[in-house]
Amino acid sequence: MLTTVILSAKVTFCIISMTHCHGLDAYTNPINIKMESMMKHESKKIGRWQAAGLMATTLLGTGVFILPQMTLNIASEGAIFAWFMLTLAIIPVTLVFAKLSAKLPHNAGPAYFVEQAFGPIAGRTIGLIFLFVVPLGAPAAILMTFQFVGSLIELNGLILLLTELSVLLLLFMLNYRGIQISAKLQFMLTLAIVSVVVILFGLSQSNTSMVLARDLPKTDINLIMAAAGLAFWSFLGVEAMSHLANDFENPKKDLIPAMMIGTILVGLIYLACTQIIIEVPTTTELAMVGIFNNLLGDVFGNIGAQVIGILGIAGGLATVNVYTASVARLVCSFSNDGVLPRYFSKLNAHHVPARALSGVLVIMGFVLTAVFITGQDIEELISLVNGVFVVIYLASMLAAFKLLNKKYIPLIILGSLFCLMLAWGLGWKMIYVAILITMTVPFLWWQQLSQVDKELSV
Repeated sequence: MLTTVILSAKVTFCIISMTHCHGLDAYTNPINIKMESMMKHESKKIGRWQAAGLMATTLLGTGVFILPQMTLNIASEGAIFAWFMLTLAIIPVTLVFAKLSAKLPHNAGPAYFVEQAFGPIAGRTIGLIFLFVVPLGAPAAILMTFQFVGSLIELNGLILLLTELSVLLLLFMLNYRGIQISAKLQFMLTLAIVSVVVILFGLSQSNTSMVLARDLPKTDINLIMAAAGLAFWSFLGVEAMSHLANDFENPKKDLIPAMMIGTILVGLIYLACTQIIIEVPTTTELAMVGIFNNLLGDVFGNIGAQVIGILGIAGGLATVNVYTASVARLVCSFSNDGVLPRYFSKLNAHHVPARALSGVLVIMGFVLTAVFITGQDIEELISLVNGVFVVIYLASMLAAFKLLNKKYIPLIILGSLFCLMLAWGLGWKMIYVAILITMTVPFLWWQQLSQVDKELSV
């Protein structure tokens, strides 16, 4: 659900061109890989406002057209408070990540922080649970993208499943030779999404007012927390900016303000989208399509399905492509390290881990098929993914207790409480990450003991 970079210079987005990498250097989320790949070709240093735009466009994506509607379905108008609370609560987490990255700059991000605080098994656990979340996260993004496809073309039954699976074939073709996507095109996509949101918000508010204070007392706090747990998807990647500290003109002065401005801007945009849906009733399945037609139909005609649909599909495919590329690289890395079978470490002639890529796409195909057969809601998939990132963020906060100066303890406590509150809101959907940890830790412990035994025997 995440788009890319605001940079005035022409740069290239090149994720898959890689060499063998080892250890936690390869662990990252898709956003970190995406930003690192762009920035490594950029000779100019970035300032505060460039970085704020970079942060905002990293977090924004097609979710801006869907997630507010999902949260309203859960908590009604209390979703406004869920987004407001989430935006405020993510601030200490953002600050802690900035402080950790300033002290321990490393591409591995959270996994490296956790390793430094609690040892290699803990760090690799964070890396592996991210690896195992992407086969759910990418299909969730595909399903989200197909909600936009549905606004343009009606697809049902087996045809819908086959079309979804054909996207995986497209992803394989794109990634097999390596991908080259213009950062300028990505920025234009993000700018178009934000422009549409700003225009619709302005028109929707011309004769209305905010409803937070009026409606909040009527909303169940448990429903608000559940909505916040789902909305957390929109802030995945908040730590992505922090590892670029060396690319700032003045990192000590600009890093934290840039991350704060970008994060708050994203929260405000999601709040605006939620408010638009509240203020403009519509009967269309995808609310933003009907809202576009209601507010701008007299000027442009009823082209909401085309405008929202095209923006959503383009952003969705870009997102899924990034996730697929990054997890293939991660599988290759763990294969090199002996954590996963050596079979997945081989690169093709284009320096792409084709075997790892094929394995990832096959698993994603199974997930899409299982979701189709069982009729599982996309909200549940997103929440399962969010549960994994809640643990990753919480582990980073706990690592900060050991790694940062004591004066940051209040921020760390607030960040930890935020993660625990999200876990409460997600409830039983935290079971997926619990299963992953239960399976991963004993495996890594056994693997470490086996390696020690081999060294002693030699």
